[in-house]
Amino acid sequence: EVVAMLERPRDFSPSLRLAASTSEAESAAPDFREVRGQATAKRALEVAASGAHNVLMIGPPGSGKTMLAKRLAGILPPLTFQEAIETTKIHSIGGLLPKGAGLLNQRPFRSPHHTISDAGLIGGGSGMARAGEASFAHNGILFLDELPEFPRNVLEMMRQPLEDGSVTIARSNQSLCFPAKFMLVAAMNPCPYGFYGDASRECRCTPGIIQRYLGKISGPLLDRIDIHIEVPAVAYKELRGKDDGTGSAEIRERVMGARSVQQSRGYYNAHIPSRSLRKHCALDDSGERTLEMAVRRMGLSARAHDRILKLARTIADLDKSDAVSAKHLAEAVQYRSLDRNYWS
Repeated sequence: EVVAMLERPRDFSPSLRLAASTSEAESAAPDFREVRGQATAKRALEVAASGAHNVLMIGPPGSGKTMLAKRLAGILPPLTFQEAIETTKIHSIGGLLPKGAGLLNQRPFRSPHHTISDAGLIGGGSGMARAGEASFAHNGILFLDELPEFPRNVLEMMRQPLEDGSVTIARSNQSLCFPAKFMLVAAMNPCPYGFYGDASRECRCTPGIIQRYLGKISGPLLDRIDIHIEVPAVAYKELRGKDDGTGSAEIRERVMGARSVQQSRGYYNAHIPSRSLRKHCALDDSGERTLEMAVRRMGLSARAHDRILKLARTIADLDKSDAVSAKHLAEAVQYRSLDRNYWS
């Protein structure tokens, strides 16, 4: 192709083949309209998609956690050209790119099993270091179902990519850095049996068993997950009722509107640097009082404080508001309160 271009530049036509068009991918993706009930979870995932925030869903088996996670990919905007190049490179290096395929234009959705090794999830391995699932999910979603079933050491290694957006693999003779800026979407039951806190089913777990189960998720890891939401069992009335009429296409339009505002700032809200928080998340007196009360009563860390501000900024963007108000902060705080119910 290079020779042909140099010899006949006017007649040259590159044979670049792109992945399936956005419209085709959208029609094949599962739709949020298929999810009955779970209005709070749907709203939280819309906020997460709008600002590229990490999410933890807690609920009993069969409540729809996996169903919701799979539909999240359908409301994300397509990859930008630069993101498409980055994502395609990573998948090509990992041998995941189909032969003859061009640039990927849909965000990855990776869902490794909980038996995966640390090298499989983060990267590494014997011999030449290889990228892991965290890097294959770059610019997309990394879905970890049954989060407490993953080995503790594997989960703790997630802290670096969640904080830095990259993975560094150090060897005696070399050091490799792979990109790993993904949205973490995690799901778990509230206890091993699955029905702790469920009003309609009795939990058979002892307090000690529950605490050991929840203890597999460390405080520092929870701090790096922006949104914590409960996904309760769906009531029969909601299960048999009509859908609310809001599908993935409508949600996606709102998400893209919020993200377009963030692109003008130079980064998605989840990635706002600490030095720029005051500039982009300025609060009035009412907002300051709301945030101070939340930090004091909930004993939030400095990292949790920053993540609440970033969440509130995203909610304001969805509201098409230049200012972050007390109302936006109140919604952001509710997404950080669930871990206090289980891990306090």
